[in-house]
Amino acid sequence: MANSTIPHDHGDINDIESFKKLLSETDGFDNVSRILSQMVDGTRMRIFWLLCHYEGCVTNISAIMGMSSPAVSHHLRSMKTNGLIQSRRVGKEVYYKAVDSLEAKYLHHMIEDLMELSCPDYEE
Repeated sequence: MANSTIPHDHGDINDIESFKKLLSETDGFDNVSRILSQMVDGTRMRIFWLLCHYEGCVTNISAIMGMSSPAVSHHLRSMKTNGLIQSRRVGKEVYYKAVDSLEAKYLHHMIEDLMELSCPDYEE
């Protein structure tokens, strides 16, 4: 590390240039930050977790969450804009569910792992 551009050589990074290159490619970090920013609200996290297991309309989601429809709609709009949930229209009704993406799966598992939750069993 003779040509190091960091003020102090603590000896724990062997290839500073590789780290600098990876850290300069901000698109990936920005994307992760954008997705995680959706989960800083506990209510939004709860709605997202619900939508990982259930496809529902605003009225039903509101009833399950014990919230007003406008409040739920606000959270749904934000998560949809950021690509965590999707919607489909059937007549006048709009149904929401989590998208089938790697990011959504990671968030779903992170919530369950950190909270020691497991997916509910469905009996048909």
